[in-house]
Amino acid sequence: MTSSSTRVTFIGGGNMASALIGGLLQRGFAAANFLVIDISDAARQQLEQKFSVGTRASLGAVPLQTDVVVLAVKPQQLREAAQTLKPLLANQLVLTIAAGVRVSDLSRWLGGYSRIARAMPNTPALVLAGVTGLYATAQVDTRQRQQACDILGAVGNVVWVEDEQQLDAVTAISGSGPAYVFYFIEAMDQAAQDLGLSAAQARALVIDTFVGAAKLAALSEEPAAVLRTRVTSKGGTTERALSGFDQAALKSHIVTAVKSAAVRSRELGDTFGQAD
Repeated sequence: MTSSSTRVTFIGGGNMASALIGGLLQRGFAAANFLVIDISDAARQQLEQKFSVGTRASLGAVPLQTDVVVLAVKPQQLREAAQTLKPLLANQLVLTIAAGVRVSDLSRWLGGYSRIARAMPNTPALVLAGVTGLYATAQVDTRQRQQACDILGAVGNVVWVEDEQQLDAVTAISGSGPAYVFYFIEAMDQAAQDLGLSAAQARALVIDTFVGAAKLAALSEEPAAVLRTRVTSKGGTTERALSGFDQAALKSHIVTAVKSAAVRSRELGDTFGQAD
């Protein structure tokens, strides 16, 4: 079976499901191979009009004629979705993009079903520029691992982890990471306007600086520290700003804050997976 012929059922038709469908269609997947389950009439209508995919309000009682089931619902809704899905599974891959819910808990809700992959995408996936951490159980075969990679790879890069606990780090780095970048953009935008630039000028300069610096880092094989040093002339403007960052211990504060996000990810996993 070629990847583009993979049949995919999405449970949940929100923004991330829409992004995945759009990315897959751009990669040659057939709209006829997608089915979206969503209770919202408006969501179903929008998906039908935008992508010409099939939609239904509920799963029904008939075993699913699909290769992959993507659970694209909120973590708080995952248990109910899993219990509805449980009697309909055969040997399909169940791919969850619900943040924080561990495979062991999802497997329990699915009655012990174990062909599960867990993904942690991030919001730039909405513009096909995301990065996703992926973990799969030992019961997921090579073909199904490729299916998971194809689906998430349609909206950006994929990084596999072999230990599910590493997804807490993925969540802290790339899952929450866009917010850190936006926070820094906010600060630079404010500084630009405080220095007399217009809002339009500030936005253009700041956004393009981030995009360009990220592209330079992506295309370079050198560490970020080396790239930073090359911009920093002794006694110059960059050195003055970086000295201010160092005096405020900004780097150590960022490291500490990101680690705290990983701790929170583990805490949420405990909460979402509480026993029935």
